[in-house]
Amino acid sequence: MVKWFDDGKLRFAVGVEDTFIPQTRPGERALDEYELMQHYRFWSDDLGYCAEAGADMVRWGIPWYRINPEPGTWDWSWLDRVIDRFEELDLSLVADLVHYGTPLWLEGEFLHPDYAQRVAEYSAAVAERYAGRIHSYTPLNEPLLNIMYCGEFGQWPPYLTGDRGFVDILRAISRGIVETQSAIASVDPRADFVHVEASFRFAGDVAAHPETVEHLRHRAYLVQDLVMGRVDQAHPLVPFLTRNGFTERDLEWARDNIADPDVVGVNYYPQHSTELFVPGTDPSGGPSDLRPRLDAGTEGLADVVTSFAERYGKPVFLTETSYTGTVEERISWMDESVAAITDLRASGVPVIGYTWWCITDMVEWSYRPATGPAMDHRLRMGLWSLEEDADGTLQRIKTPVADRFRAHATAAQTPVVAES
Repeated sequence: MVKWFDDGKLRFAVGVEDTFIPQTRPGERALDEYELMQHYRFWSDDLGYCAEAGADMVRWGIPWYRINPEPGTWDWSWLDRVIDRFEELDLSLVADLVHYGTPLWLEGEFLHPDYAQRVAEYSAAVAERYAGRIHSYTPLNEPLLNIMYCGEFGQWPPYLTGDRGFVDILRAISRGIVETQSAIASVDPRADFVHVEASFRFAGDVAAHPETVEHLRHRAYLVQDLVMGRVDQAHPLVPFLTRNGFTERDLEWARDNIADPDVVGVNYYPQHSTELFVPGTDPSGGPSDLRPRLDAGTEGLADVVTSFAERYGKPVFLTETSYTGTVEERISWMDESVAAITDLRASGVPVIGYTWWCITDMVEWSYRPATGPAMDHRLRMGLWSLEEDADGTLQRIKTPVADRFRAHATAAQTPVVAES
């Protein structure tokens, strides 16, 4: 039987923003996008909009901290209804199992000594309950970005900083991905796996920072290299890893325990994915000391999609893209990016999917350390706009971007009739 990712079709997907970081410290608020976007209230409608937009697939995340509120305790009541709704709408779900955060009871979060065991236990419980209903899993979304925010920049728990913090979280998260995939495969051998990574590109005065740029370019692939067993002694980042506590035993474990994906997903945002080195400046690149961004448009998109395809030899899914701006700007980027994906496919690059992120507007992560209303941090990037009414309800207002997405999705599903 031909799997969906091998049938040659281009699938159009949408996502529901699903960042879950429930832990807080003084000066921070919990970051649960489903709460902020009122998706817990309007989940059925939101999934209906995914179908209305003509999507084949939906990237949607399970809030681990709610499903597994205590060790060994499971609450499936809401998730059961969500899965029923996916089936009712005939939407294929690509389930995000971890989207940045862990349960409140897991002390130390990713650094808990049993993290890999616990995330595997949770993942196996999901896969066992929904075997034959959820077919596709993402073990952990954007692992490199997750590691940077939790281990390098100290923005998210467990709030580590520096190179040593980066490597400590890298070890934990990469093992968690491997154990998650193994646990799911053991209870549902029919499941398939879509790994999803953020894209990182660098431009500008790179010649003035050759070592930094070389390191960052290699690092952009590090997690995927590690979980696929590709980090041997010849890997350019092994000296960095060993200097910061990654042992020979860690390297052996990574080579012997592999999570090989069926599909490699890559996320690309034209406004954010290309960092610019500016002469005379040397920012850290962290959230409070960002490098400027260069809108590299479809050139950047083609670069990251092609590089992931060539490096890993797997079908590639553009698992997130969008444009924060006016309706006209969003439609323009959608048209340009769909055309670029079409051109890549025509040239032989095995691109199998295109994802607009997300179905509605979302709340920017800057909400977490701020004090004002959530809608002060709204990002205008959805197919449906979030508009707050007098009682605080976030109404979903369809925009012309949704109609354009449906037109593209419909065109991709329409068989091409050869001329006689």
